[in-house]
Amino acid sequence: MTPLMLLLAAEVDVGIDDKDFVDWRVLVAHLWRMLLAYALAMPVAWNRERVDRSAGLRTFPLVAIASCAYVLIAKDFLTDVPDAMARILQGLITGIGFVGGGAILKQDNSTKGTATAASIWSTGALGAAVAFDRFEIALLLSFINWATFRWLTGLKQQADS
Repeated sequence: MTPLMLLLAAEVDVGIDDKDFVDWRVLVAHLWRMLLAYALAMPVAWNRERVDRSAGLRTFPLVAIASCAYVLIAKDFLTDVPDAMARILQGLITGIGFVGGGAILKQDNSTKGTATAASIWSTGALGAAVAFDRFEIALLLSFINWATFRWLTGLKQQADS
């Protein structure tokens, strides 16, 4: 037994055995989902980093995997309690909105960063979709985020001038 397992077992005698401490199938399943959320966040992260925005290669993947992790944790404990799961999602949506709000900057008579903030919010939804095994939603969110910045930025610049 590792020292951590001994400490945990000493605290509450639950008969922890090495083979029961980690369910490796669950660990691999969660790792797969978190890596997928990370990978699906990378196209928009690269785009934002490339154009030197306030959020980029670090922020987007971290938002995706954190969102995925919160939902995975909630699913493990709250599957039979829909109200509790709804509160987890509400908190997630609110928290990611707060993070996205940090990307919005007001300068004189203009506001910048709203698209980056919206994409951070969308990336949180992407991570949650992966955790709920709604891979088609996650893939669509990833593509739409990337495509919006890739193809609509020129239109936005033309409209602003």
